[in-house]
Amino acid sequence: MSRTIISSDRAPKAIGPYSQAVKVGNTIYTSGQVPFDPATGELVTGDIATQTRRVFENLKAVLEAADASFADVARVGIYLTDLANFAAVNAVMAEYFKEPYPARSTIGVAALPRGAQVEIDMVAVKE
Repeated sequence: MSRTIISSDRAPKAIGPYSQAVKVGNTIYTSGQVPFDPATGELVTGDIATQTRRVFENLKAVLEAADASFADVARVGIYLTDLANFAAVNAVMAEYFKEPYPARSTIGVAALPRGAQVEIDMVAVKE
């Protein structure tokens, strides 16, 4: 099966040897996004809600580059450096998703790139 590399200049460039997303068949796998401003490449400042919104906006840009949207997302993976931020991240996620919600995991991690507090990846299926 062939792979199509997906990229958007409205999301931060990859900071390593990976693509923003890869489409295989009708499935889109996004790489994890952290709250980097795509214009500057710098971590956004602010509370966890501000950082989480930036992550979802970055993912929205990548999905749109694949002709997809949050309505096509089947699974979300969330990585937090502080699980006390769980409720705040849930509240922001509810701004971007409507029922029926995708499957999701939330995992506490020791650290994320450049001191980010949140990283999110997704799997979408575009029929």
